[in-house]
Amino acid sequence: MKLFRLLLIFISTCVAVNSFAQSSAELKRRKEKLNDELAELNREYDKVRKDKSVSIKQLNILRAQINLREDKIKTINSEVRNLDNQISENTNTVHTLQGQLDQLKKDYAGMVLFAYHNKSAYNKLMFVFAANDFNQAYKRLKYLQQFGNYRQRQAESIQGTQKDLGIKINELDRTKKEKRTLLQDQEREKQNLDKQRSDQAVVVSKLSKQQGYLKQQQRTKSKQISAINRQISSAIRREIAEARRKAEAEARERAAAERARAAAAERDNKPAPVAANKPKEITKSSSNSEVLNSTPEAARLSNDFLGNRGSLPWPVANGTITQGFGTYYIEGIKTENTGLEIRTAGGAAARAVFSGEVTTVGNISGTYVVIIRHGEYFTAYSNLRSVSVAKGQKVSTKQAVGVVATDGATGETVLHFDLYKGQTPVNPKIWLAPD
Repeated sequence: MKLFRLLLIFISTCVAVNSFAQSSAELKRRKEKLNDELAELNREYDKVRKDKSVSIKQLNILRAQINLREDKIKTINSEVRNLDNQISENTNTVHTLQGQLDQLKKDYAGMVLFAYHNKSAYNKLMFVFAANDFNQAYKRLKYLQQFGNYRQRQAESIQGTQKDLGIKINELDRTKKEKRTLLQDQEREKQNLDKQRSDQAVVVSKLSKQQGYLKQQQRTKSKQISAINRQISSAIRREIAEARRKAEAEARERAAAERARAAAAERDNKPAPVAANKPKEITKSSSNSEVLNSTPEAARLSNDFLGNRGSLPWPVANGTITQGFGTYYIEGIKTENTGLEIRTAGGAAARAVFSGEVTTVGNISGTYVVIIRHGEYFTAYSNLRSVSVAKGQKVSTKQAVGVVATDGATGETVLHFDLYKGQTPVNPKIWLAPD
């Protein structure tokens, strides 16, 4: 039972350490990514700050920095929680090993004392020769040999346990040191966050003196987003209407063919043929979902797309969300965002988040929009300076569809990304893989 308990402790410790290592590695990878993004924003902000005139770009960079720094603090908190769990596990293991070591030493001390009282060869011989018969004498001799071997194994077990205990104590010390380092890093990030919030307040205060200009910029941006939303919604509505028209026409053709076959069978006095795998009939009362999933290929693509919810690749290789899904009020101007504003590097490629077919390539105020259909789902990529796909083209996951445009006034490169289920916009953030 003691051996079984030790084995159980060992297995549970290995599982806990393995899961901790995986989680810790993922958190460290995310923190490194956040550090890279923060470093890039810091370089860009330093360039912008040299210009004495305060700009919207400066405010946007500060907002992005604050969002990233808050994410980093959350990541550090998760790392600290993981380390606390590891410290608790190691502490328990140290106590267990210390208890085992104490018991081993106690047992060994008893054996040493017994051996001391029977240390002379004369006593050992007398113990063997005092046997009643040869069989008992042989057993006593084997006992003395086994006792000696057991003492040796106990000594080795003590040394091994001491070694394991030393390793675990060192590991515990390293984990505690790593936790202290993380807490120091967290404190620095909090100080930087407070400073950037103060800088943001100063920039907003200065921009408020240019309130008319600021509001005009926000109105312009709001109009651009509204225009993008309208065009995407109209394009998807047209695509659904065209899919319905085709499905209804195919249904009419099938019905006419069936009537012709039935009439021919009646003339020949034969039973009417029964169509195998008859597709679902699309009528004027059919829902948009039924229309868009009217073919087996479309239904399969819809299911595959839905199955990847929460793990779709980002529409840019590297980016930061600067405005999320929903309604926003900035400088008193209401903006209804049906997608995500994703800030990325200049010259970055927009890429398909899933395989599908390009249904629209359009122009909105000098920039392009690409819409891709994935069964009953649609993804839209707006604010492109150029496109690399054409209407009707099949695309694969992560295939480039165009290059994101850079705003000449602010110098920012922002992709507008939308996701629709039929004609209904949904929040793309919950569909994308964690950044």
